[in-house]
Amino acid sequence: MNPEPGAPDLPEGWLHVDSLDIEAQGIARRPDGKVVFIDGALTGELVSAQVHRRKNHWEAATLTAVHRPSSQRVRPRCPHFGLHQGACGGCKMQHLDPSAQVAVKQRVLEDNLWHLGKVRPGLILRPIEGPAWHYRYRARLSVRYVVKKDEVLVGFHERKSRYVADMRECPVLPAHVSALLPPLRALVHGLDARETCPQIELACGDAVTALVLRHLEPLSPRDVQALRGFAAAHGVQWWLQPKGPDTVHLLDEGGPELAYALPEFGITMPFRPTDFTQVNPHINRVLVGRALRLLDAQRSERVIDWFCGLGNFTLPIATRAGRVLGVEGSAALVERARQNFERNQALAPAGRALAATEFAARNLFDMTAAQLVRDGTADRWLVDPPREGAFALVKALAAIHQARIGADEAEPLPHGAEVWQPPRRIVYVSCNPATLARDAGLLVHQAGYRCTAAGVVNMFPHTAHVESMAVFDLA
Repeated sequence: MNPEPGAPDLPEGWLHVDSLDIEAQGIARRPDGKVVFIDGALTGELVSAQVHRRKNHWEAATLTAVHRPSSQRVRPRCPHFGLHQGACGGCKMQHLDPSAQVAVKQRVLEDNLWHLGKVRPGLILRPIEGPAWHYRYRARLSVRYVVKKDEVLVGFHERKSRYVADMRECPVLPAHVSALLPPLRALVHGLDARETCPQIELACGDAVTALVLRHLEPLSPRDVQALRGFAAAHGVQWWLQPKGPDTVHLLDEGGPELAYALPEFGITMPFRPTDFTQVNPHINRVLVGRALRLLDAQRSERVIDWFCGLGNFTLPIATRAGRVLGVEGSAALVERARQNFERNQALAPAGRALAATEFAARNLFDMTAAQLVRDGTADRWLVDPPREGAFALVKALAAIHQARIGADEAEPLPHGAEVWQPPRRIVYVSCNPATLARDAGLLVHQAGYRCTAAGVVNMFPHTAHVESMAVFDLA
């Protein structure tokens, strides 16, 4: 049997899967060259599929049979994963061996860097991997009371649907949180406000499991008592959110603090359950350690941490560098980062004080070359933007370089740029390979940098999410 795509001796309707896209869809070609994207199929497999969408040059289909399975196909661990009706849509790759998932993500990173940014890293970093299960310490669980069934659902949305999956367990959540799903369903079912509680947000620290209940109407005294009883029985900490994120507050003050530690640097980071923190704390510790080793900041140097958030990188940098500036768009996060710095500075042992560190709140999506110069010269940068990337920041850096080399149509140098110097090294942590590739193209082709290293970070096993890291050195 010839397994090549479009081979004439394949049985009618069979397809050979050539590759896998980032959404974990198998990619095959029909004899006429039309591309078929197949949910559930893996590279190298011979399959049959049911087409559910047709376009001129491609089709979307769902796997119906595997005639020759891939050696990398594994049995999904979660009973709610799959292509069946009502399947959970939280994971996309449980049928693929975890090491193969990492290889797919590495290929996506390299393809994006080359095809979108025309950049090839000098070195491919070894992937950062960690536990494949029970890793997800942050999650937003949807809640729905189904009137016709008199039943409450708590979990992620169904695959390709707005409905909430009927979940009894979730092996990517911490084991104790997965075990809470049935009791949470029973709890909400017994609330007076069961029809107006659309969401429970999970935030686990090292010692605290926080649950944020979104409620659209005031809770009755009976509901409050039910929440307190649940907290006592299951060891969780309830927070309430009656309106927007700024209304989140503890149900009962006191109790242990929600926080996570970075032991390598002697740092403890308190946070609120709605603050941005990394989903996977095991990987975050390794990520911060590698980022700082690649940054290689010295006690004589100044470092800027762009998109600093709570200080996840800023505070560890302050254990290595001479001076640090953390810049973040949210004034509330900047204030908490400053508080976290002051707290850790006060607790630092003698002889290990953190470097002088300042924080600033600024819209980094509206960055200019003039503002970049006003922020002063730094020897090294760490950049950790959201999915939108750091285009304005990188564009401002490129504009100064283009003006200095006298490029056509370059903007004039801003005041003070004569003495300002670009960073010698940039470590860029990304949660979107497409925007990383776009920004890498600017850094390499317009700002005078080389991409000396890049690699993936498997922050979200079994999902299509690609976290990565790249290093840029001034050429």
